[in-house]
Amino acid sequence: MSQTPISSSISTISTAPKRLVIASRESRLAMWQAEHVRDCLKKLYPQCDVQILGMTTRGDQILDKALSKVGGKGLFVKELETALEDGRADLAVHSLKDVPMVMPEGFDLSCVMAREDAHDAFVSNDYASLEDLPKGAVVGTSSLRRESVLRSKFPHLEIQPLRGNLDTRMGKLDRGEYHAIILAAAGLKRLGLESRIRALLPIDPYTPAAGQGALGIETLSQHPNIKAWLAPLNDLPTLYAVSAERMVSRQLGGSCEVPLAAYATWNQDQMHIRSFVASVDGTSSCLASAEGSVKSLEDAEALGFSVAQDLIAQGAASLLPHGLPK
Repeated sequence: MSQTPISSSISTISTAPKRLVIASRESRLAMWQAEHVRDCLKKLYPQCDVQILGMTTRGDQILDKALSKVGGKGLFVKELETALEDGRADLAVHSLKDVPMVMPEGFDLSCVMAREDAHDAFVSNDYASLEDLPKGAVVGTSSLRRESVLRSKFPHLEIQPLRGNLDTRMGKLDRGEYHAIILAAAGLKRLGLESRIRALLPIDPYTPAAGQGALGIETLSQHPNIKAWLAPLNDLPTLYAVSAERMVSRQLGGSCEVPLAAYATWNQDQMHIRSFVASVDGTSSCLASAEGSVKSLEDAEALGFSVAQDLIAQGAASLLPHGLPK
């Protein structure tokens, strides 16, 4: 599928925006993302005053516990949603993999921008690859998905939780607290830290999380004009791909408590999606994939739904801590 944004004529929007406020977490990566959206909006609407409201979320404050133990990825978005509700902000910019699979009532995922590299990245100061790590080496990751694959492939390594923003995680590595860490390649590339990547991990078996590498913009449902202003920033291939991925995750109750992967790629108008659900210890897993022609959002979600049903038929429910969502 050609990488062409959704066509949207600005002339069809009755009034161009005069002022827009973007809610964002205050980490360096989150601010880069917000600034990127700001710059894109300024190109579309040169007369618009676009500002960024930096905020600290509970997910940023609670660093001594795994996300799966304290409420999941929604901790990174709640304060931003409150800013939308009370009128301090008009839109919120998120790393899409941090956005809950079911949007709260009154909120829309109004825009999905072009995806950066979705791979996981191996980062180490002393070793070139996971295979080079000696027995007992400490590897840090914030993801149960990554932890499951690592425990399956490298039972001799010590997998430890790794919390904090990207700079905090890199600092822990550089202080010698870990021999290596696994991060999303997208964040490193966006911050100009690509040189720190020692290896990009292969999609098989390190399948990314749903939405990894993509930016999502959230707005209130009651403001369709804002959604219309954002429409030219939508990237159709990315939107369809992440919609299929998020459908898989939604059907399986995807959260930080579930080692769940879903990643869709394109070959012209054919979408291929690969997904797995696993136990945290890596001893059990279900893997499914599918390919089909996708020409609409409905097609994309149908393909994702079929993959989820395949996983369920294989017994994926037994790997979910709370069973299938009702």
